Amino acid sequence: MLCRRMIFVVLLCFLIMPAVLPADDWASATVQEVFSKNRQYFIRITPGESIGETWGFSGAKIGKHAHAEFFRVQADRSYRLDREIDLLNPVAPTGFFVSNAGDLVTLDNWHNVGYGFVVVLYHSDGKLMKSYRLADLFPKKEAESFSQSVSSIWWHKGPTYIDEDQKIFYMGYRESPDYRDLLLSLGDGSVRLCSSAPKYHCWKPAPRS
Repeated sequence: MLCRRMIFVVLLCFLIMPAVLPADDWASATVQEVFSKNRQYFIRITPGESIGETWGFSGAKIGKHAHAEFFRVQADRSYRLDREIDLLNPVAPTGFFVSNAGDLVTLDNWHNVGYGFVVVLYHSDGKLMKSYRLADLFPKKEAESFSQSVSSIWWHKGPTYIDEDQKIFYMGYRESPDYRDLLLSLGDGSVRLCSSAPKYHCWKPAPRS
């Protein structure tokens, strides 16, 4: 009788497991620095303390957001601090990119990929140009098709970089055979989504209604 009960419990666990979202392990956010390709600029981002604003941490501390310092090379090859700004990220972006003109692109949020502002463009003068949530980029049905874990919506896969001409931030967000990419213009912050099937074509995002 005991043996049958144990078998039943094991089978029940296997039936329940697929419905449980996978857990996430995140290292603590740290100070990060990224240089532009031409080495004329670099940006240092210091993590914020507002973990209570992130999804899943309601009731935790509300405090300062991530902080960015913009540096520019000088005639003597040293770097001078040009400006400082607070970012939209409550703690930190998961990645960021600096163009040869000193523009900053931030991607996602620490411990919360896919939540909050997932793509943000700041110009070299520190001005916030454009910010996008998933709902600004995809209709509800497509946004719900991305895989999820306890803390995040894993909405993109593939390379992320600023192109050779330093005009477009490029990000692959679906893998082959349905490969798709997102193109963010560093000039005005506009976004295009592109697919290679059945032939290469692009379109403007269809925000969630």
